[in-house]
Amino acid sequence: MTLIYASIGFFALAALLGMYLLSFVLQGKETPKAIVFTHGPLAAIGLVLLIIYALKGGPSPTESIVLFVLAALGGTYMFFRDISGKPFPKFLAVGHGLLAVAGFIFLLVFALG
Repeated sequence: MTLIYASIGFFALAALLGMYLLSFVLQGKETPKAIVFTHGPLAAIGLVLLIIYALKGGPSPTESIVLFVLAALGGTYMFFRDISGKPFPKFLAVGHGLLAVAGFIFLLVFALG
């Protein structure tokens, strides 16, 4: 169970940074690149830990993994657009966040339920 709690911790940190980044996106301001380069790796570590946990056998949080992978795809697209200085739709940033929040809720229900 330690892996799943570590995963939750990494996702929680990524979520805090993500909310901070979203505030910049919604205001049309340039995102702080140090936060951009920290948010994604934290979430990726959380996802890798979650996948490792799922591969160990037993019940797994499949819904969370699917939602986090979808959020990661959108996040990767936004990352590359952002570092190249190209804008991306605000609805994509909101959708990315909503997918991740849904995945996090499913993960919490799985781990604590």
